[in-house]
Amino acid sequence: MRTLPFLLAAALTLAVNAAFAHEYKLGGIEIIHPWARATPPSAPSGGGFVTLTNSGEEADRLVGAASPVAGRAELHKMEVTDGIMKMRPQPNGIALPAGETVELKPGAFHIMFRDLTGPIKEGERVPLTLTFEKAGSIDVEMAVAPAGAPGSKDEHDHGGGH
Repeated sequence: MRTLPFLLAAALTLAVNAAFAHEYKLGGIEIIHPWARATPPSAPSGGGFVTLTNSGEEADRLVGAASPVAGRAELHKMEVTDGIMKMRPQPNGIALPAGETVELKPGAFHIMFRDLTGPIKEGERVPLTLTFEKAGSIDVEMAVAPAGAPGSKDEHDHGGGH
């Protein structure tokens, strides 16, 4: 009978950790810590970020994203051209070479949420569907960081593991 309380405690710990887990897997693609920055109440757009690791043996490509917080979601890349920072849509998606990690982060690749349906609020979790060329689609939740949150996932913890 002494093992029953231990087993219940272990099950509860696993359930709590699973509820706060912030990593997902779809085939050979690992989706690590999807997050978004909070937006002001009248903002028309916002940004989403995530680390993607392709542990599979063939390349894949992130080809789409969607969320009910926006009329549309686009894959973008920020880059400096002639000393000017420019944001460019990625109509062919974002390549995920086999065995490599690609980080969608502020100032680089990211998901641009257009036509927001309302503000993205700090501390909330926002649904997001990511679509990959080969692996298919997966529903995840983005943790929402403060409006000026930096790119490093280690600098903002949203109530759970990364």
